[in-house]
Amino acid sequence: MSRNSFGAPLALALLLMSPATAFAAEDSAASASAPALAYPATERGDTIDPQFGVDVADPYRWLEDDVRVNPKVAAWVAEQNKVTDAYLDTLPGRDAFKARMTELYNYERFGLPKKAGSRYFYARNDGLQPQSVLYVRDGLHGEGRVLIDPNQWAKDGATALAEWTPSEDGKYLLYSVQDGGTDWRIVRVMDVATGKDLADEVRWVKFSALDWAKDGSGFFYSRFPEPAEGAAFQSLNENHSVYFHKLGTPQSADLLTHATPDKPKLNNAAIVTDDGKYLLVIGSEGTDERYGLTLHTIGKAKAKPVVLVDDFANNWEYVTNEGTRFTFVTNKGAPRQRLVSMDIRKPRDLTELVGEREATLVGASRVGNRIILSYLGDAKSQAEMIALDGKKVAEINLADIGSASGFGGKSADPETFYAFSSYARPTTIYRLDTATGKTEIFAEPKLTFKPDDFTVEQRFFKSKDGTEVPMFLVMKKGVDRSKGSPTILYGYGGFNVSMTPAFSPTRLAWVDKGGVLAIANLRGGGEYGKAWHDAGRLANKQNVFDDFIAAGEFLIAEGITGKGQLAIEGGSNGGLLVGAVTNQRPDLIAAALPAVGVMDMLRFDRFTAGRYWVDDYGYPSKEADFRNLLRYSPYHNIKSGVGYPAVLVTTADTDDRVVPGHSFKYTAALQHAETGDKPHLIRIETRAGHGSGKPTDKIIAEAADKYAFAAKWTGLAVE
Repeated sequence: MSRNSFGAPLALALLLMSPATAFAAEDSAASASAPALAYPATERGDTIDPQFGVDVADPYRWLEDDVRVNPKVAAWVAEQNKVTDAYLDTLPGRDAFKARMTELYNYERFGLPKKAGSRYFYARNDGLQPQSVLYVRDGLHGEGRVLIDPNQWAKDGATALAEWTPSEDGKYLLYSVQDGGTDWRIVRVMDVATGKDLADEVRWVKFSALDWAKDGSGFFYSRFPEPAEGAAFQSLNENHSVYFHKLGTPQSADLLTHATPDKPKLNNAAIVTDDGKYLLVIGSEGTDERYGLTLHTIGKAKAKPVVLVDDFANNWEYVTNEGTRFTFVTNKGAPRQRLVSMDIRKPRDLTELVGEREATLVGASRVGNRIILSYLGDAKSQAEMIALDGKKVAEINLADIGSASGFGGKSADPETFYAFSSYARPTTIYRLDTATGKTEIFAEPKLTFKPDDFTVEQRFFKSKDGTEVPMFLVMKKGVDRSKGSPTILYGYGGFNVSMTPAFSPTRLAWVDKGGVLAIANLRGGGEYGKAWHDAGRLANKQNVFDDFIAAGEFLIAEGITGKGQLAIEGGSNGGLLVGAVTNQRPDLIAAALPAVGVMDMLRFDRFTAGRYWVDDYGYPSKEADFRNLLRYSPYHNIKSGVGYPAVLVTTADTDDRVVPGHSFKYTAALQHAETGDKPHLIRIETRAGHGSGKPTDKIIAEAADKYAFAAKWTGLAVE
């Protein structure tokens, strides 16, 4: 029931000023910041690409090279980090943020349990462990024992347990290892009773579902061909194929189950149906939810696959099946999605079970003889149970304004688990019996703070074209709201990803110190279905930037923050957002925090997973798309001669989702341009990727640096 993440198919003041005072302080701070920092010298090349009559200069092309391959790039990274570290060492709030974030992180937390046979598998972190540990217990109330502790795998804590799933009977555990934040996975199998790995190992797995055959004889997975030596972390990913691995055999013997050599750009993810009779392969070319569906009969190698959907025009999410009648969530004929069924013998004939509503249907799952529907209403979670025929059974009462996730289960078992969290409330895990409707707490965190000390509210503002856009505001109670407070405005705005309420110890530390946190639900996301997504992508991408700018103007107009008190933050596609808005409205903001951003919009499709993103961005090789991309590409639109806010770019030297060359080139161009004396720095993490798998200590250290930087330039006095 989860939404797709960026780049993977199916695939979060104690100095109070009035706006007038803040403006004066901004001028004072700017003059006090001189002299300008001495940035490392960065070689400028003479590369020019003629495209559609435009000579596109790319003087920092050499910074696209992998640090593991090109020592000159590695040296540049070291020099940049040296300057950045020296500056960050001067920030007075850095230690205070780090200490408070460490306190807020230091609580026991649990992941969603998975039941297999009589065993329950779940992740647990005692508070400050670099990686969460996987536990198993026999029976619901059995004593948990450690099954996998990834903290033993690497001294720096940067090797993580990624995806995992137990076999149907709970005898075996299929799990994947992620090293240094890479998207590549190494897949292994463990005997749960002994805790020892089998000899089985599968490599070159990426963007893959992992699913067992119901009899436990083996598992299905997707992989790319082994890349050329030295190209594993930058080369394009193509020819994604589905294999079956039989336990006890080498990977070389794996059975190729589904491949599309005539369509090398397709991703192919495979799941086993509830009854175990079929393998459903979901094909997609990009990040947009436009899928093809192919059905294989398991155990009948000579049976011809059945193509259920081949137009790649709509979203199709498998929910369950009863024999040949399959149930799906789809946006076909319903931009905010509906629940339908089809007989696989006549796949074009759809029967509507639950029609489209004002709230957006974001997922469904079968648990026992019930289906749980998950909705977003104005970016807040709602859930209900229905019968298999679509008739409503009951509402699922959620705790507050927040986000619910989980609800996974099996047709033979009425038990499910779900997680609920909000901006000021960490995740609580609930157990739900769909037969009785009874809900109980499975795991509840013991906190080092009081959630009631904070307020969460939702406001709506109008964008440039009059569109109403929602925004969440998180503040500490007792803050004098008659005066503007230093504020971090966070946004994403793309790939149908919804910004729903979620707990973040690092962001709560900003609020705890007297700042305001604002999260805008920009167009391009999935909060209001397909139309909302479409309104913020391709030729409409400027709407996302306009929404973000309007959010900042609203915060200032309402007195929530003041001019000179606003920082903007975003990661990945949100890093692009921050880079573009910094170029378009440098006067609006005091500090910018673009993380792992897509900064060169003319070359993003040439590396690793970048080719998938054309669904949201368009093709740089097509003239209309090229001209649109060139208009907002952060790297190409830095305004020399204009005063810029303070900028702290963050990335990782081994990110193979959004390769770090994006951030390297953008930073070099920003430092070269005449944009004032405020610092324009880059913080480059080592042995870290796009974000997943990052150990707790690195998360805290990076966040403390970013928020101390934001505090310095927004006037937040950190005690």
